[in-house]
Amino acid sequence: MSHLPAPLNNRDVLVGLETGDDAAVVRLRPDLALVVTTDFFTPVVDDAYTFGAIAAANALSDIYAMGAQPLMALNLVAFPIKELPASVLSDILRGGLDKVRESGIDILGGHSIDDHEPKYGLVVIGTVHPDRVVRNRGGRPGDRLLLTKALGTGIISTAIKHQVAPPESEAVAVQEMLRLNREASDAMTAVQVHAATDVTGFGLLGHLHYLAKASGVGARVEAAAVPVLPGAEALADAGEVPGGTRSNERFLARRVHWPPGLSAARQTVLSDAQTSGGLLIAIAAGDERRLLDALTARGVAGHVVGELTSGPPGEITVV
Repeated sequence: MSHLPAPLNNRDVLVGLETGDDAAVVRLRPDLALVVTTDFFTPVVDDAYTFGAIAAANALSDIYAMGAQPLMALNLVAFPIKELPASVLSDILRGGLDKVRESGIDILGGHSIDDHEPKYGLVVIGTVHPDRVVRNRGGRPGDRLLLTKALGTGIISTAIKHQVAPPESEAVAVQEMLRLNREASDAMTAVQVHAATDVTGFGLLGHLHYLAKASGVGARVEAAAVPVLPGAEALADAGEVPGGTRSNERFLARRVHWPPGLSAARQTVLSDAQTSGGLLIAIAAGDERRLLDALTARGVAGHVVGELTSGPPGEITVV
């Protein structure tokens, strides 16, 4: 993207490319802005219906991370129609539709191509008041960092592909990937937060790096406070690590200070490329209890995993 011309100057573009945020936001009128995002990927589980539902939940997550409400969705489909039964595609689309309808909206169209490798996702459009957009910038030194889902879906999905995932690990990971971030977003917008992002392909530390850099602050993460899915660390030790997670580790090598003695498996989990991960929220110190209570009231477990600091922008210290 850096090789492309800079976006045209438009005062109604509230969120564009500048901080790598979760979605684009364009003001339509003083009290209404449009939020637009897209996401799609190859299968992360064997069951076609479940894959479709997970992909839809993942795409919807960007809308929720901005504090917005989804309005409509469009399908994005790549499928080897000459190699796999059409019923498989039907199951993928049905899973996506059911998950989208769970969010209170509908899929109103889309586009498909014939491709050797199946891929599925959505374009999602949402709305938000221009003054209530939650961005990945705006964090301040001293802010507490809250995470709403456990880590390890990338590692466990890789183990699922290799048919070595323990049944309990697979079941919990699938359940987490299927869970919408709707309630977490509702809790976030009910209290005043400074910044937020969802945790997906760049992993917890990657997304935190971008949030901290955009906010002009550093960050501190307590490794033991981060929730981890059962079996994820053992699978990481066994080498069940996706390529995206290894890329994240390389990217973070010069941006994260690791403590001596922290296990390699825990380091990998903190960098693990997530699918349909939770929200990472920055809120003023002293207000985290209000957010935790709001999350609990909506059936979401929140975890205080660290804080923002006055350190160099984007630099993370793990303790």
